[in-house]
Amino acid sequence: MKLADLIRPGMTVALGDGFGAPRSVSAELSAAAADVGGVRLILGWVPAEDPGLDFTAFEDVRTCMPGWGLRAGVAAGLVRFPPVRLSAVPALLHGPWRPDLLVTSLVPAGAGLAFGSEVSWQRAAVEAGASIAAVVAHRTPLGDAGEPLDRDRVMVVGESHEPPGTLPGTAVGPWHEAIAALLAPLVPESARLQIGPGPVPTALLRELKVPVRIDSGMLPETVCELDERGLLSGDPVATYLAGGPRLHEWADGRRLLHPVEYTHDPGRLSAEPLFAVNTAVEIDADGQINVEGTAGAVLGGIGGHPDYAAAATRSVGGLSIVAVPTRHRGRSTLVRRLSRPVSTPAHDVDVVVTERGMADLRGLSRPERRQALRELWGAGGKFEDEGESHA
Repeated sequence: MKLADLIRPGMTVALGDGFGAPRSVSAELSAAAADVGGVRLILGWVPAEDPGLDFTAFEDVRTCMPGWGLRAGVAAGLVRFPPVRLSAVPALLHGPWRPDLLVTSLVPAGAGLAFGSEVSWQRAAVEAGASIAAVVAHRTPLGDAGEPLDRDRVMVVGESHEPPGTLPGTAVGPWHEAIAALLAPLVPESARLQIGPGPVPTALLRELKVPVRIDSGMLPETVCELDERGLLSGDPVATYLAGGPRLHEWADGRRLLHPVEYTHDPGRLSAEPLFAVNTAVEIDADGQINVEGTAGAVLGGIGGHPDYAAAATRSVGGLSIVAVPTRHRGRSTLVRRLSRPVSTPAHDVDVVVTERGMADLRGLSRPERRQALRELWGAGGKFEDEGESHA
């Protein structure tokens, strides 16, 4: 079956995301949308630019996760990004974003087909009533923890023998190692730990001396090292694989990946101690967090940052930790005023860790929090951004 035969005027198409996205049919989808007209496109996390995807072919393009592979489209005004946390995406898919068709990658799973290197919000799209058009990906690992989809529910529109994309490794520097050395003692034995890809989480997992359980949105490749060292308790919980061939081989056949309705559910996450380790583009004097970008560019989406931070602060015995270097590209990461709206509120931040040390903000008044953050950054009496205007 050809994907183009399924595209109708005025329909809403959701395109599977992550490193296993069905890129081999992106150009066909774009051409078909341009031909019939009026097609709306819903996107998720696009970690690398997709040259086959022509945003101008669609009447409207929206995403829950701007940044990375969508930066050019966002900058050109071709991709809109409503402010939405990842846990709220299923509600959108059952409401104003309800898709008519999900175009995705699936892998063979017994007599059926299953999601491979990511589950994300795709099961919510199916449950909302979307028909399924799939590229069968023969070299993508099977990480889906859910029941396989019956083949008679799926319209196969292609096959791929290419492996999923790879998240390039990020060099770990002295600043990251210094932050990790301060973070590691905060994580007790057998703790439930949420981390993401990046140099600080990589350094932290290498620094740990006690076993932990990983309960996160993205699963980085460093988890393989943790397992080799005997410090991984049970199978991780995640919704995206974010690594390369080593992680893909390790994850194949493990029931690791769950839908965002499960991974980002605040009730489940806060039911027992959760140690959430996240970063920030900027943090202001009150401890409010911006993860979306700078005044001049969108760098990422809200994602799961506020989901995990809120759950960790609610969990008895857990911690919501923001780990960030005091300076990035020559500028202070502590600012008087955020460049963009608040991604995570101050009351969902327990501890801030930099290469200089840490500030425990729990139970502090607002003036005390401001003082603690100024002292941690050595900010003195004036912020670098005072007097600047922010778009």
